[in-house]
Amino acid sequence: MNEIDRASELFAMDEKTPSGTVVEYPDKNGVLSFQGLRQMVREGQIVSHVEITPDQFQPASIDLRLGRRAWRVRASFLPGVDATVMDRVKNSDDLPEIDLTEGAVFEKGIVYVVELLERVKLTNGLVGKANPKSSTGRLDVLVRLITDRGTAFDQVDRKYEGPLYLEVAPQAFSIVVKQGSRLNQLRFHRGESPGVPIRSATGGLQDLYEKGQLIKLPPVGKLPSLRSNLVPVTVDLRGDNGIVGYKAKKTTNTINVDKVAFYDPREFWEKIDPDNDRLYLDRGEFYILATRDEVGVPPNLAAEMVPYDAASGEFRVHYAGFFDPGFGWDGGAGGSRAVLEVRSYGVSFMLEHGQTVGWLNYSRLASGPTDKVYGSGIASNYQGQGVALAKHFKPWPK
Repeated sequence: MNEIDRASELFAMDEKTPSGTVVEYPDKNGVLSFQGLRQMVREGQIVSHVEITPDQFQPASIDLRLGRRAWRVRASFLPGVDATVMDRVKNSDDLPEIDLTEGAVFEKGIVYVVELLERVKLTNGLVGKANPKSSTGRLDVLVRLITDRGTAFDQVDRKYEGPLYLEVAPQAFSIVVKQGSRLNQLRFHRGESPGVPIRSATGGLQDLYEKGQLIKLPPVGKLPSLRSNLVPVTVDLRGDNGIVGYKAKKTTNTINVDKVAFYDPREFWEKIDPDNDRLYLDRGEFYILATRDEVGVPPNLAAEMVPYDAASGEFRVHYAGFFDPGFGWDGGAGGSRAVLEVRSYGVSFMLEHGQTVGWLNYSRLASGPTDKVYGSGIASNYQGQGVALAKHFKPWPK
């Protein structure tokens, strides 16, 4: 049995027959893969008045695009069960609508609400969950999906039918966006309430973990224990080619989110050198770091990093990043580390090399391995990465 088949068996939520075969769960619970997302478009569950393009489809998520209209608002909000997003926008500051057709600057420290080009009409017990794209998180841009009558961010409830909106709040840098820019992505699943991790067979997860399918540590590293169904990751403070990470500078320069390999990183970042296996996080500052561990996601699984865990310290380690099937995986974990988008809250905090800073939640796909896996075959930006800035920047000069 190869490792993909083994992962399929271990993560099945079904009972085995006496012969050892796995009985397929009838409603195929799990995260929808590439082929399931395309089927949703064909069935009219995901629609747009601007054609949905093939490059929006990722192995287990779909990129969402900014629409034409945006509004600057006084503060972040949720509509609540009795209101639409536009009800709340109109009752805010009564500021003029922003037209994104030709582009606009979103200033750091300001909250904006943007209509998205895509709408949904969910059936078949599906729920949606959104998160920022990796490049968005690495720019320290907080983005959160909002729905009409929604009571939680980044969540699309069962049977929801209607428009989608995005809250956009740049933190470190002002950004330039326009209609069609992609700042977040949406995935769909069956089987659990929205926002609750899909069930997994913890014993199966432990087995994959110990066999190096999910995490690969340096030769001298020792695997930390799982916490329930969460896989721990640790921070690297010894550096990759002499670079531990980057700290955002104070600057008025803007970043166009649609430009790739365009900006000199030295205008926006300062390099962090190794310093006795320690790093002091200054309160309110933003850092790009990386895990010591190499992370892998087998083709029939997906993973998400838990963004904030007060038990580990008062800092946010990730913008709820989603790891597609195939990320860092080639028969096992290896070659790709998870980039950490770190901001300390309340007080400054000291990190030490090898300290546990985040947790990965693995979930199975609804229909086995995806037809499209993360990697060079689909021009994925961050396969094989170490500590890395967003795709908008040129390589750090040597």
